Amino acid sequence: MNRPSPVPILQIRGTLIAALQGELSDRVAERFQQDVLARIERTGARGLMLEISSLDIVDTYVARALADTAQMARLMGTRTVIVGMRPEVAATLVQMGYQLDGIEAALNVDHGLELLERLFAEET
Repeated sequence: MNRPSPVPILQIRGTLIAALQGELSDRVAERFQQDVLARIERTGARGLMLEISSLDIVDTYVARALADTAQMARLMGTRTVIVGMRPEVAATLVQMGYQLDGIEAALNVDHGLELLERLFAEET
């Protein structure tokens, strides 16, 4: 059965944009990860943008899910950019020891798209 993703995932050209909203339960975070990876496989997306400006809290499971999703996407040939990170979320991630290796960061969606375009140009 094809269930709609709990997190909206849009595609603009070769980039998937996922807008994470509210508090993410472990179940939703896991389903989101599966959905993103399936979309990458299906579309061949070169970029993945994780828009997290609506996240108030990031616990260890969600932080690990974001980091793991980016690493899995990278293994599939997809670059990840995280956008809209609030200062308190950044501080929490640092305090938990997450460096989010392999994930670029940008202030907003516009900057994130520009960053991905530069990264794509460097790869060619």
